[in-house]
Amino acid sequence: MTEERRRRGWLVFAPVLALVAVVGVLAGALVWNIMNVPEPLVGREAPAFDLPQLHDADARFTEQDLIGRPVLVNVWASWCATCVAERGTLVELQRMGIPVYGFNFRDTREEALESLGTGPDPFTIVGFDPRGLTSAEWGAHVTPVTFLVDRHGTVRFKHVGQLHADLLNRQLLPLYRQLEAET
Repeated sequence: MTEERRRRGWLVFAPVLALVAVVGVLAGALVWNIMNVPEPLVGREAPAFDLPQLHDADARFTEQDLIGRPVLVNVWASWCATCVAERGTLVELQRMGIPVYGFNFRDTREEALESLGTGPDPFTIVGFDPRGLTSAEWGAHVTPVTFLVDRHGTVRFKHVGQLHADLLNRQLLPLYRQLEAET
């Protein structure tokens, strides 16, 4: 009787194991597929935009402000904890002489200005994008997102999420230096 119970227990448990395995394989394939989808904006001209500046609502920020030398464009929000944590990295990049521009994503002007007032402001210019429409045209639907744009206005790199040392050292800084040498 004990042997028969074991077999019945295994027969009940086997389909559950099979289902878990199938779900695991499908989830893994989905994650791999998402991670390996080429970014459609990389290698293309940056989308045209015309935004009011965050610090001066009467001044404009357009794609023409990005022309002439390689620059970073960072999509951020005051309500994004990761963006706040990333700001120190952006300040360091700016201190290294790398121009950092920003799109303030789905925020209020007051909260964005207050957030920038709590420490060093890494941004050369910030475009105020309260509905996130310009950011969406750039392919940024979450924050933070960082783009590297060459001197001609072509997007050469995109990273979704917080910038980290390994990414900077292996990809972003070498590519920036290469683009700067071409200037």
